[in-house]
Amino acid sequence: MTRILLIENDPLEGILHTAALAKRFPSIERVADAATALCRLEHDQSGEFGLVICGRPQPGFGGPAFVRELRHRRPLLPVLVLGNEAEDSADYEREGASFLPLERSREDLALLAASLLG
Repeated sequence: MTRILLIENDPLEGILHTAALAKRFPSIERVADAATALCRLEHDQSGEFGLVICGRPQPGFGGPAFVRELRHRRPLLPVLVLGNEAEDSADYEREGASFLPLERSREDLALLAASLLG
């Protein structure tokens, strides 16, 4: 079963994103920050994660730098960035990540996640 790794440091947003995704995907794991996500992926020996979704801007290590490091470690793993008012898709194009702008709906999130998982 393919799992989604959701990185979201805001508890309410984490619950809302998880609820929207759970309608289509039975296995979602949420972590609070980018460093924890990288550790979790290092222990993912079986390749159970099929998608990483990056929520709100992460304190410290996050944004394009995080996606760049993730690409270095897991180049084929799809990444979806949920943007904020200070970001746009151009910030992530070079890293090969998909980008969903701030004004997106939770249904948009679930649809894009489904297309990235194929």
